[in-house]
Amino acid sequence: MQIDTIRRKNNHAMPADYHTHTPLCKHATGEPEQYVAAAIAAGLDEYGISDHAPCRPEPFDDWRMLESELPDYFQWIERAKQAAGDKIEIRAGMECDWIKGCEPFIGELSKKYDWDYLIGSVHYLGSWDFDNPKWLGKWAETDVDAVWTEYWKTYAEMAESGLFDILAHPDLVKKFSYAPEGDLDRFYDPAIEAIAANGSVIEINTAGLHKPCAEAYPAPRFIELARSAGIGLVISSDAHAPAEVARDFPFARELAKAAGYRETQKFNKRSRTSEPLY
Repeated sequence: MQIDTIRRKNNHAMPADYHTHTPLCKHATGEPEQYVAAAIAAGLDEYGISDHAPCRPEPFDDWRMLESELPDYFQWIERAKQAAGDKIEIRAGMECDWIKGCEPFIGELSKKYDWDYLIGSVHYLGSWDFDNPKWLGKWAETDVDAVWTEYWKTYAEMAESGLFDILAHPDLVKKFSYAPEGDLDRFYDPAIEAIAANGSVIEINTAGLHKPCAEAYPAPRFIELARSAGIGLVISSDAHAPAEVARDFPFARELAKAAGYRETQKFNKRSRTSEPLY
């Protein structure tokens, strides 16, 4: 697009925001036209839509769309494309939960639409959606070291599946500020190895700055390790309202640059290209 060329020539390009939600997940607000307008106002090259994918058996929980609502989701994407015109690229994805035995269903979902990318995420350890404020009290009763061990093992398994283009909020497990003592590299290293070996990219997710942990996902140390391992990167807002699109991106960009990143990744029909991180 001409607008992309202009931005690149003037070194004003902002990263794409691929991790955003819709009201179909039951905890987001806004219309597609509002999200598109916010993305344009933020100076983004691309706005990606990636709401919480269905899970089986249904109803799985109360914070995702149902399979029967997939046509509504596709209509949302089409409305966004119509609103965007030639002013910004619209990319289509889903945020898919990694749950034991989910592979066949995610394979089905991957064929439901001409996706640009799929995001994988870990919100569940067994039946516990550990980042849900509804269950916050359970954290005070758990062995935090054991929870972190299980979380990072699960995250590595997700990376090893090869099903996803982007791996979401790597250290989401820290959301409520429960973390083990000592050097956390013992948790990070196996996950970094699995991600590097299987080719997914990670995101710097700025939503963590507005959670109890008050830190982007993942921590700066994890970003450094990812860069050293040659893992690609995107910057994401995890927006659940139009005003959150591209929120805190300048800060995230500086985090990435401090870790040694000089480029971000763009996705189109599940193929990726690199773009300089200005």
